[in-house]
Amino acid sequence: MIFSRDRILTTHVGSLPRNEALSELLVRREAGERFDPALLDAEMEKAVRHVVVKQKQAGIDSGNDGEQQRVGFQTYVPQRMSGFGGESKRRRGREFEEFPELVQNLMRRFPNVSRQQNAPQAQGELNYHDTSAIETEIARFRRVAGEGEPFAENFMTAPSPGIIASTMLNAFYDSNEAYLAAIAREMSKEYMAIYRAGLVLQIDAPDLAMDRTMFYRDGTDADFVKAVELHVAMINKATIGIPRDRVRLHVCYGNWEGPHIHDIALEKILPPLYHANVGALSIEFSNPRHAHEYAALKRVPLPKDMILIPGVVESTSNFVEHPEVVARRIEEAVAAIGDRERVIASTDCGFGTFTRREWVIEPAVWLKLKSIREGADIASARLWGRKSAA
Repeated sequence: MIFSRDRILTTHVGSLPRNEALSELLVRREAGERFDPALLDAEMEKAVRHVVVKQKQAGIDSGNDGEQQRVGFQTYVPQRMSGFGGESKRRRGREFEEFPELVQNLMRRFPNVSRQQNAPQAQGELNYHDTSAIETEIARFRRVAGEGEPFAENFMTAPSPGIIASTMLNAFYDSNEAYLAAIAREMSKEYMAIYRAGLVLQIDAPDLAMDRTMFYRDGTDADFVKAVELHVAMINKATIGIPRDRVRLHVCYGNWEGPHIHDIALEKILPPLYHANVGALSIEFSNPRHAHEYAALKRVPLPKDMILIPGVVESTSNFVEHPEVVARRIEEAVAAIGDRERVIASTDCGFGTFTRREWVIEPAVWLKLKSIREGADIASARLWGRKSAA
């Protein structure tokens, strides 16, 4: 994993907006409806090329394919793994039940979204078919990313065992732990394919924070911390054989515009997160509910062998953060861990977490990424004691 002794590097969490033609085809494929595979392939090619160019123009150092080849960050998994069928009845978060107005607002804004609440459930022994799908994604991205000036680093995302388990619910295994272990065993094949292709693996794990208000909402914070410990152990199990410096872990509170008043405090989950066999933690800090939590990193210090990837722009509004705001957030992150070389500036979460559920208009996305680059340059000048070009 890259780090810099000269300046603050930049990245993002992974998903980027998809165009309407691609979205329609992805939704059709997920729903099992008829679609033209050649047309889908062509649209994926065009979309990946578009987002790669846009990332490079914005000044992103560590880039990816924007998840253009998937319908959602985790709901694509049943397309690659047997054992799923029927329909899960995923429970909504506490605030969606407490504030019906929030649900009504979401339904007005996003009347047609991919299968988040009604994904398939596990009805048999899980078996990852083969790695052809992920290898096709990797090959397309590597080829496109290799055109022109390359990224300093290429990464690719994959969902954690925990978020798969709490989205595609268990109706087969004797226990949740057994189900998590089966997912970890099978997803390790996708993780390893990403690593062997020379890409950094980013594991998306909103289950490690968000699921306190969803899947684990009926227990205590202490109960949830124990669940996080189990989920982290499953991530470690699934990444055996992959060097920790080739894995980064994204943790978030859910990429929606809501009150978030029931979110668990970061300080409570940091200890188990530090046991993850990863080289970097990606954590949201620009979410207005969590912008104060850099202080948690002073009370529960980041391990010396981990990189912090703080969210310095948020991903649910069309406000474009001023570069000076970004610079101050970067400087606060550096102050919290005491090391400028172990901070990589990023976004809070993805901008296209699910197809047709983009909170931010596409032009604002590229401006936000550009603001990360400009803010990182301002912060770098101050942190390294140089005169800023800005």
